[in-house]
Amino acid sequence: PRKVLEARIGLAAARDEALRDAVPVYLAQAVREHDVDLIATPEVEITGGVEDGPVSFDAVCEVRPVVIVPGYGGLRVELPSPSASQQEIDDAVDTERRRQGSLVDVARSVQTGDHVTLTLAGTRDGEPVPGLNTEDWLYEVGKGWVAEGFDDHLVGAEVGALLSFSANPSGMSEPADFEVTITNAQELVLPEVTDEWVSDNLGEFDTVAAWRASIAERIGGQKLTQARNLLVERTTSALAELVDTPAPDSMVSGDLQSRVQNTVQQFQAQGISIDQWLSATGQSADSFIEALKQQSVKAVKVDLALRAVAAAEAIEVDADDLNAEYARIAMQVRQKASEVRKAYEQNDAVTDLLAQMRKTKALDWLLDHAEVVDDTGAVLDTELLLGKNHDHDHDHDHDHDHDHDHDKGH
Repeated sequence: PRKVLEARIGLAAARDEALRDAVPVYLAQAVREHDVDLIATPEVEITGGVEDGPVSFDAVCEVRPVVIVPGYGGLRVELPSPSASQQEIDDAVDTERRRQGSLVDVARSVQTGDHVTLTLAGTRDGEPVPGLNTEDWLYEVGKGWVAEGFDDHLVGAEVGALLSFSANPSGMSEPADFEVTITNAQELVLPEVTDEWVSDNLGEFDTVAAWRASIAERIGGQKLTQARNLLVERTTSALAELVDTPAPDSMVSGDLQSRVQNTVQQFQAQGISIDQWLSATGQSADSFIEALKQQSVKAVKVDLALRAVAAAEAIEVDADDLNAEYARIAMQVRQKASEVRKAYEQNDAVTDLLAQMRKTKALDWLLDHAEVVDDTGAVLDTELLLGKNHDHDHDHDHDHDHDHDHDKGH
């Protein structure tokens, strides 16, 4: 009861507590009524009614800036070619030829590419160095696996030669003394690529042309996937470069905090601490945070730019779109669409969801209108890159804060 509460904590304290509870409610109501797009917690000053009478307050609200994006309709996006080059096909053919090649003894000095059989002894101060002592080891000259300059000592040597030299073993900072005996040398003889060889050794193909066509299709599929994965990232990067307005610090800070938390959680899920990862990668905490911050700045600019494109192109989300989105989310979270809708409405998250959907539509518009080229400047088939359903990831880097999170409604 009010009188009991006032008696226990005092009238002033009770009113102060009531104000702290009530002001945020009235502020949220005012924000909704005036459709204020907040990007930071408002600064509130109570201007009347602290002790008695009607309550009034002022709220200073930082709102999302509206930007202009000149030239968004003519974005030029460069991607790696989604087609296999002749060199890539030739390399794949040579890899298979090497796999099926034959090693033949040679009676000449060692050349790069030869396979030599070695007896290897590596010591430091007279003591064997772990991993550098072996017999009858088959090694391909030119791989550079053992030590700096190791292969140079082998080239030109004869079978039976005993070589002595010092070199820095790979992955070690101090030199070691090597004694190497070459007991045999062989060259890899590659088969000639003919229809007969293909038919005999690659049973699913009858001709060289059919085999090469299959290689081109396989490599092209891999490169198409790579290009598709890069398309949204490259498009949003090009869009962000058109935004001259500085990214608001509050938006950058919010996005950065989310990125850091997500990264730490990902490492923890793998049983790795962030300190261990920084040490393994040779990064400082400051450089790590700065790299994430640059991603946040880009994400915020993309958020602002996509909203601007949606406004300029009069992109809207209708009731059918919203219902379809509720249904899509319902499938993800295994709930009824009506339950998803209710959760969004109860949490005042519908406005944020609509904004996210408008941004997704704006990105679709940009992808449809961008000029996409490869590294030679040749125009690429956008329909091929997009696929029939424009099934790009809805969580691309234009999302900058929690208002894009579909789970906010739950």
